[in-house]
Amino acid sequence: MFAMLVVASPWLVTSWVANAGIASSTMSRSAVRMTSQDELKKQVGYKAVDDYVTSGMVVGLGTGSTAAFAVERVGEKLASGELTDILAVPTSVRTKEQAESLGIPLVTLDTHSQLDVAIDGADEVDPDLNLVKGGGGALLREKMVEVCAKKFIVIVDESKLCDGLGPGFPLPVEITPFCWEHTMRKVASLPSLEGCEAKLRLGSAATGSKPDGDEPAITDNGNYIVDLFFTSAINDAVKAADELKNTVGVVDHGLFCGITTAVIIAGSDGISVKEARTE
Repeated sequence: MFAMLVVASPWLVTSWVANAGIASSTMSRSAVRMTSQDELKKQVGYKAVDDYVTSGMVVGLGTGSTAAFAVERVGEKLASGELTDILAVPTSVRTKEQAESLGIPLVTLDTHSQLDVAIDGADEVDPDLNLVKGGGGALLREKMVEVCAKKFIVIVDESKLCDGLGPGFPLPVEITPFCWEHTMRKVASLPSLEGCEAKLRLGSAATGSKPDGDEPAITDNGNYIVDLFFTSAINDAVKAADELKNTVGVVDHGLFCGITTAVIIAGSDGISVKEARTE
């Protein structure tokens, strides 16, 4: 059953409502919300695979709680025979392990540098479909894989939508361990990032900017992550991305600008889609 989802400008999207089922009246309101959110994440992850993945494709598999449902769906459709001849490139050790457990054939960019589609989540999405990614610590591998895809499909819940990148989620920057304090100071002083507070990620690289240990978080590539905290939106995300990439000691950063094909959004009222503007 189709319906229009009303979203405040600038987030105007074409949408359809997905039935999520009715929770038991004995459940608490918070428990109902959690169940609904998990179910919507599953629906949006499954929808990305159903709409964009066909037999014979090379597929980039993202990392994170929402992307895990897309990986699950690929495995399910391979097992049923609905999909055949799929090869997949994982974006993290965690995704690799999940894909292997589901029997998804895996390759790397070394042998397959051109992907048909990549599906992944995001931590923030602005109206131009620029992203902040890397809360799970896999930003370098995610970007390497996703820039190689003909289509990059982003799957998120509606809480990730924002009018400007920065305040809603810290911007991760992957840096070399060598002289990391020096590099962190250089990053924090970049003109396009004025006003940010830089903090070294501690504990697990996969658990975001909230410290869960005393030692520096180590990425799958053996690097550190600096999280940049903002109180106001980044004025020019594209310029910030360029300045970060040109900083010696920075391996890569969590700004994904100009590569998104479409965003599939899980909301309390169902599933919606926003496609990138074509020139």
